[in-house]
Amino acid sequence: MTRTTAGARKLYQQVVAAVGASIERGQYKPGQRLPSERDLAEEFSVSRPTVREAMLALEIRGMVEARHGSGIYVTDTPPVEAAAPDLDIGAFELTEARVLFEGEAAALAATTITEEQLVELEAILVEMVEENAGDAKGEQADRRFHVAIAEATRNAAIVTVIETLWDLRYRSPLCRHMLDRARLVGVKPRIDEHRRLLDALKARDPQRARKEMRDHLERVIEGLLAATEIEAVERARTEVAKQRTEYARRRVT
Repeated sequence: MTRTTAGARKLYQQVVAAVGASIERGQYKPGQRLPSERDLAEEFSVSRPTVREAMLALEIRGMVEARHGSGIYVTDTPPVEAAAPDLDIGAFELTEARVLFEGEAAALAATTITEEQLVELEAILVEMVEENAGDAKGEQADRRFHVAIAEATRNAAIVTVIETLWDLRYRSPLCRHMLDRARLVGVKPRIDEHRRLLDALKARDPQRARKEMRDHLERVIEGLLAATEIEAVERARTEVAKQRTEYARRRVT
């Protein structure tokens, strides 16, 4: 990859383009295992999350597949063309941006938030608990919680930025695919982390609010890394298959 080409693409797209081209040239043949995540990260001088996003993007395009306990393999019949519509932003990239923007928004909100807005956040937190218990999808209460903090800054531009970042979670095919995988292995909004953030806002402590928000979102990244490990996804799929088999057996008997 030249510097000009690299500069025009997002990091994960650079990896997708390079690996896809290698598959088309026959450097990686159908059924062949790709280099490990660590090796790819070193080869392209990128992070593990970037490699993970690239592999998921190639999987969406039908070029590779994850095999339990083994790694990533070129599919038996990979598409002839590696080029595909831009899959947009991945969950790691998006959450990294949220760490920056929402951390500062929380710090500002701690100095401007009203009692009414604190009461609203308490109510949303209760809804979040209920959504987790009911295994709801979409994390609507989680979104409202974070947007409500942005609204507490009394800055319309900040609200717009944070709403846009949240909406990208659902508009980006790559991001949505990664989040679906996370939900498959049981990743849900962490109530205790939101509670600590709310306590920092109640204390009107901007430094503490910034730290709690950043820590929370950095743990989201850690959770996504764990959830998109091949073994984690396959374990979840195996468990779901067992549950379906057991349910079918009970219906028959």
